[in-house]
Amino acid sequence: MPTDSSAPDVGELTPPNRTLMGPGPSDVHPRVLRAMSTPLVGHLDPSFVEIMDEVQELLRYTFRTDNQWTIPVSGTGSASMEAAIGNLVEPGDTMLVPTNGYFGGRMASMARRAGGEVVEVAAPWGKPLDPAAVSDALAEHDPDVFGFVHAETSTGVVQPNVPELTTAAHDHDTLVIADTVTSLGGVELRVDEWDIDVAYSGPQKCLSCPPGASPLTLSDQAMEKVLSREEPPRSWYLDLSLLEGYWGEERAYHHTAPITNVYAIREALRLVAEEGIENRWARHRHLAGALKAGMEGMGLEMNAPEAYWLPSLNAVRVPDGVDDSEVCEVLLEKYDLEIATGLGDLAGEIFRIGCMGHSARPENVVLVVAALGDALESLGADVDPDGGVAACRDVL
Repeated sequence: MPTDSSAPDVGELTPPNRTLMGPGPSDVHPRVLRAMSTPLVGHLDPSFVEIMDEVQELLRYTFRTDNQWTIPVSGTGSASMEAAIGNLVEPGDTMLVPTNGYFGGRMASMARRAGGEVVEVAAPWGKPLDPAAVSDALAEHDPDVFGFVHAETSTGVVQPNVPELTTAAHDHDTLVIADTVTSLGGVELRVDEWDIDVAYSGPQKCLSCPPGASPLTLSDQAMEKVLSREEPPRSWYLDLSLLEGYWGEERAYHHTAPITNVYAIREALRLVAEEGIENRWARHRHLAGALKAGMEGMGLEMNAPEAYWLPSLNAVRVPDGVDDSEVCEVLLEKYDLEIATGLGDLAGEIFRIGCMGHSARPENVVLVVAALGDALESLGADVDPDGGVAACRDVL
């Protein structure tokens, strides 16, 4: 406790001006920052109700869904994740979760906290789920809910063949939850066409929006399960039956929405709509392809093969004899450039390099290839920085 009554001497806020090329957050578009500086209105003001309608319609476009139950959850991506799992999984339900990355483990943790029984479909880190293995696990355990990670941030792997997974699950009357935190707005995602029941995401990755209002969409079948629960979810704040009263037609008070964050995601989603969702997917793939060519051109290896390489999050193998944390420190200190080290089973083995949203620009891709090559060479790695930059520029 302070020993006198003097106020803390805290200066003006001056964070460094970084280029964010890690697993998130990504650089925020200037238009989104401007939207956040506009005046507040009340969370039940008629003008804000109109903004809520617009956000929901833009989210439907970005998710590629007609789901009525499509909202931004007040909180970070983990809040939309917990809203999805905590509402769909009732005490005594069984949830089938993957083992092929860090965020499958988080799914399991949340399902257990919701009172569910967790069973696993096994796949090694860095590999996608095998539809045959999923089908076998569904037949063996007959789960109520099946969750999978569409874009695994910890491994740089995108899950191919999603319709095969959802078809297998629905053959067993199992509802499907998809983690789309690192894919929404940057990697092909078609919620309705792929028959996904629930998808959750975060705004700070491919949408290039500050965290605080996180996308969530539920099918009619999923919402029917939520509304017919025998007991309420353990979280009052994330209870979708209550949030429906605020985001649905009634617009009844539930909590004070993060108004500025809703402004932000509205503008971020407007940028998606202006670019066109398929054009946006193509831009991410092209620019990440240049980044990937640059990594391989300097002699580095990608963690994921082409068949399930994730353009929005590039996992690059750390070369022998190099401390990954030291490399990241050099990039911050010398270039004001952020990339990240590995998580979980891949800690110390990969760099995680994002290519997302407003960060996915040619100048940023060239910067990260050149800077990483320079940092690795300065630390004694056997790399060819000039070859990497040349390969990157060839694709661009």
